[in-house]
Amino acid sequence: MAQDHFLNKVKGSNLTRASRLDALACLPAVGRGGEINYSDNSREEETVKKQLRYVASGMILLMLSGCGYNVMQQNEEAVKAAWGDVEATYQRRSDLIPNLVETVKAYAKFEKDTLTQVTEARAKVGTVQMSKDVLDDPKKFEEFQAAQNSMSSALSRLLVVVEKYPELKANQNFMDLQHQLEGTENRINVARTRYNKAVETFNGSIRTFPNNLTNKFLLHLKAKEPFKAAPGAEKAPQVKF
Repeated sequence: MAQDHFLNKVKGSNLTRASRLDALACLPAVGRGGEINYSDNSREEETVKKQLRYVASGMILLMLSGCGYNVMQQNEEAVKAAWGDVEATYQRRSDLIPNLVETVKAYAKFEKDTLTQVTEARAKVGTVQMSKDVLDDPKKFEEFQAAQNSMSSALSRLLVVVEKYPELKANQNFMDLQHQLEGTENRINVARTRYNKAVETFNGSIRTFPNNLTNKFLLHLKAKEPFKAAPGAEKAPQVKF
């Protein structure tokens, strides 16, 4: 065999001990017919290439992490979660309105216009799509907020009307509904505040360097719309006696 022949040649040579050891180290690479077998070397090269690919992938992940790749996506998920809370609280308010209107109608039959406004405002809210797509579209978000503001105004007028009907105010069913409505309005305000905070964090993360470059070339995330104060909210109410 070629390997035995190679071994005998090495042993019978006048090479130094160190040279013989170097020659014997090449023995596994010798194949039949005296040809060199490169399969082991190929496997070693492939192993090295795999290791280099792993190292390169790790470096890319570190670079992306340092450029806000993960942070921006986490911030967007936080916005979506906060928006889910907003949707839930607004839906809760919408669910309370039919019973509230029916209760008021039984006592305040002459307040037809006010009750109609509340019913129509609720119907308008139902026509506005409440989805996460609204967050990326300023026009749709403005429509959504306008519909909710209209609903709030109609409810405020209804509660003012109620003051003229002592029997209605004393009705247990109305008192329960009013209490639930007040609690829901508070939850709406909290949910909107948390949502705006999440939007502020997210929008800042996609606009600052170097995150803005990562977003531009890789993620393509759009800025989210925050809730704005209702028109006229910046003016203090005038009290006249």
